[in-house]
Amino acid sequence: MLGYFVSQGRGEADLLLAGVAARLMADGWRLAGAVQVNVETRADRPCEMDLHVLAQDRVVRISQNLGALSTGCRLDPAALETAVGLVERALEDGVQLLVVNKFGKQELEGRGFRPLIGRALADGIPVLCVVGVDSVDGFAGFAAGMEQRLPHDIDAILDWCRTTVLPVMRDAPGT
Repeated sequence: MLGYFVSQGRGEADLLLAGVAARLMADGWRLAGAVQVNVETRADRPCEMDLHVLAQDRVVRISQNLGALSTGCRLDPAALETAVGLVERALEDGVQLLVVNKFGKQELEGRGFRPLIGRALADGIPVLCVVGVDSVDGFAGFAAGMEQRLPHDIDAILDWCRTTVLPVMRDAPGT
């Protein structure tokens, strides 16, 4: 119940995951999670990274401006944790699927969305996420065989959601 696909080009996975989430929500699915939207600024500056928290229609900026000469990671860990907290509250509202914008460095180190992914799986909530190409091995260690790699294709991902998530929801107590 842990579907994932690997990011390929800059921003492509973000657009694909946002498209999947939009289609599912349009079909009436109850989702918790976040999708990333990169906002291009100027050609000489890196983009701004925003997380759109699905169940609350909130946007959290997770990038920080480190200055023109900086080469360090622009992720704002505190902002990421804010987004994780918002998503965690949404999990308590009986969702069908947790959507996670990225299993990356923060998650490899035990932070970010990692604890929430574990909680969702323990509660029987399927998870769909993007895995950074450099994080695939670490993700596999975390997933411990529960993961299913999906092709980078919206129809295949939607099919996985329908064939994996809906049977889980039908088998849940009280449904």
